[in-house]
Amino acid sequence: MCGIAGVVGQQDRETLEGMVQALVHRGPDDQGIWVAPGIGLGMRRLSIIDLAGGRQPMANEDDTLHLVFNGEIYNFRDLRADLLQRGHRFRTQSDTEVLLHLYEEMGPACVEPLRGMFAFALWDAPRRSLLLARDRLGKKPLFYWHRDNLFLFASEIKALLRHPAVSRSVDWEAFHHYLAFGYTPAERSIFSGIAKLPPAHTATFRDGVLTLQQYWTLPRGTPVDAPRLSFREVAERVRHELREAVRLRLESDVPLGVFLSGGIDSSAVVASMREVTGQRIATFSIGFGRAAPSYDELTYARMVAQRFETDHHEEILEPKVADLLPAIVHHFDEPFADSSAIPTFVVAQATGRHVKVVLSGIGGDETFAGYPRYLGVRLSERYALIPRWLRAVPGALLPRLIRESDASRNWGDWARRFVSAAAQPLPDRYLGWIRFFGEADLARLATPALQARWQTNVEAVHRAAYAAHDHGDPVDGAFRIDLSTYLPEDLLVMADRMSMAHSLELRAPFCDHRVIEESLQIPPSVKVPGFRLKGLLKAAFADVLPRPVLSHRKQGFMIPLGRWLRTDLRDMMEELLSPERVRTRGLFVPEAVESLKREHLAGIRSHSDRLWTLMMAELWFRHYLDAGGLWTLR
Repeated sequence: MCGIAGVVGQQDRETLEGMVQALVHRGPDDQGIWVAPGIGLGMRRLSIIDLAGGRQPMANEDDTLHLVFNGEIYNFRDLRADLLQRGHRFRTQSDTEVLLHLYEEMGPACVEPLRGMFAFALWDAPRRSLLLARDRLGKKPLFYWHRDNLFLFASEIKALLRHPAVSRSVDWEAFHHYLAFGYTPAERSIFSGIAKLPPAHTATFRDGVLTLQQYWTLPRGTPVDAPRLSFREVAERVRHELREAVRLRLESDVPLGVFLSGGIDSSAVVASMREVTGQRIATFSIGFGRAAPSYDELTYARMVAQRFETDHHEEILEPKVADLLPAIVHHFDEPFADSSAIPTFVVAQATGRHVKVVLSGIGGDETFAGYPRYLGVRLSERYALIPRWLRAVPGALLPRLIRESDASRNWGDWARRFVSAAAQPLPDRYLGWIRFFGEADLARLATPALQARWQTNVEAVHRAAYAAHDHGDPVDGAFRIDLSTYLPEDLLVMADRMSMAHSLELRAPFCDHRVIEESLQIPPSVKVPGFRLKGLLKAAFADVLPRPVLSHRKQGFMIPLGRWLRTDLRDMMEELLSPERVRTRGLFVPEAVESLKREHLAGIRSHSDRLWTLMMAELWFRHYLDAGGLWTLR
């Protein structure tokens, strides 16, 4: 695991060293720089496998290929054995060297047999070309900047900003996407000119031309003529695939642990670890104490820790998060509005004091149906069958009868959002549920000057993902939207940045591409039997997990943000979103922002996610653009 950076088109060791130094948190154990005419590669290393022999940049035997690599190839030992049979000779025991020999054997297609998380750059001297590659789900980041014959790449934007050619002008289309969903899209960054290599893509830079190629997509569902399996047989296959994914992710020459939330996903990971290893397991959990009991799952985490006799560690998160936000904003480089970043940052900080590698249950909700909104899709299909005149009464009464709250399940907000979108066709109604600000909201919120900079449809990728739904079931379309967007662009970004902020490598068995392929073969009705979220996954582990862990409702890795914005974080909100600052910044209509604040503070409607989106945007502008004075939209 490490951070990588490079320059093609100039030879400037000092600038490259500055870029690499910006990534020191990703790899505090070692640094490597290699430069040659017109090319420079650099890396910071977090030593996990082959501690002595895995130094980078790494070259092949005749120094014609040079590689910098971020990530882990979990099946590298099998690949290495096959390459040895083909006559290749190895000098190290590292997965990095396996990549070099695979490229010698297969060229850019070397990514196809890889099972892991990775972002790498390989310089092919005879061809004078650079190959970039990123794993299928986008677990590891890779950004690039290109102008004429100068090409830069790095694991994080902050490294690219060290190069004098790179400006800090804003990509307003990316900002539009941020306001809609809380994160920037897969192919763009918040900075104009800095792009992301999308997940499951390679890119070749040669003679000033960059060519992208996609090598994997989400597969279709089960063929019509495929043999039908019983529910128990499907559950056994799921457990087998997850156990194998966990087994592969135990490859390490340093101690590792598990993020244990107390939910079914992380508990299943711990159970799978116990099945494949007799070694001691370290688990790490976070809670909120008596201040927010509906958000706290420590009781269930303790049950799992006791059941599998782990070395268990706990942290209590207090609402003094304002002190954490500067570091969080710094490590994301872009505005990021998922407030789960806060507990993720804290648990990664605590875990990093004990181990270098941690497994997580991230991805379980998207692969095995953990979100209530999936039930919403099913219910809305039936709700839509009711004549419109009959829907009018419950549509008007439900939001009034069910009050909004600060609990982890805000039924009032859900009821409001459900009935407001019920008349819309799919995928419109699903997109309405997952957006922070809809287009109608943004028409009231954004100033005319900001709206004039928006031209693209921020929902295009979501709609394309939904169109590929299978099994004759729209719920499969919801899975595909989340697997194509929310998981790689929000959750995996958060997991990478918050763990690497503390030099901690995070591994996600549920995001193994074979687990996802297996999941998409299963009809949604089997994953959610009888409207029971994660019913299949729970059945797969029913014989080993404590019953309360299986039966308690999903709470999610959230913070009591709505309550904190009315109490401990209120002063911070008022300062960041004061009418004077909003007006001067020029992005949003002050009256619209004040309306959101008034409704939230009065308990009329929860706007915690929307207000947090605006607050994090303001913090980002201050951190990245205000260095020369207050930045404003002119």
